[in-house]
Amino acid sequence: MADHRAPDYELEETLTLDSPEQFKALFEDTRRQILNLLLERAATGSELAETLDIPKGTIGHHVGVLETAGLIRLVRTKKVRAIEAKYFGRTARTFLLTPKVETHFGLAPDFFLSTAAAEFAQASENVAADEATLIMSTLRYARIPDDRAAEWLLRLGELTQEFAADQRGGETTYAMLAAFYPTDRPHLPDVEEER
Repeated sequence: MADHRAPDYELEETLTLDSPEQFKALFEDTRRQILNLLLERAATGSELAETLDIPKGTIGHHVGVLETAGLIRLVRTKKVRAIEAKYFGRTARTFLLTPKVETHFGLAPDFFLSTAAAEFAQASENVAADEATLIMSTLRYARIPDDRAAEWLLRLGELTQEFAADQRGGETTYAMLAAFYPTDRPHLPDVEEER
């Protein structure tokens, strides 16, 4: 039985992106789709082109940009008939953005949230047609001490990493969005205990 854990090659857990070239390579739609696919397993340019329904030459260009930026690398080759197939994989599971690069390119603070919101809205429309669709969203608030907030932030990060590394299978790609942030919501004063 094949191992369907993601991905099927060695990679670093995180890579901090600190150059404009890396940022430009990452924040282009087709290249982000390629990077997302490579979290499942290593793939050839032909496989990526077929999956994304994009010409091989265009995929080749994007793969070259990602490789030059250090976001993907050649992980193996395989002889297929008389041709050597090149399989590419990510250099890291998670790419961390430095504030310097984010500021330079004017990345909106809600970029990931707005992208996920659009996907969630589309999925919500599809629920009416298929009641078996697994979907959920919630928003909760809690006034907690800073040290507990740090623990929750760490736990959320671990949960998202576990989700991203889970066994691959099925016909649907699911998304998990986690956000943790301070608010300016008012709160009641603490009740003083009677003595």
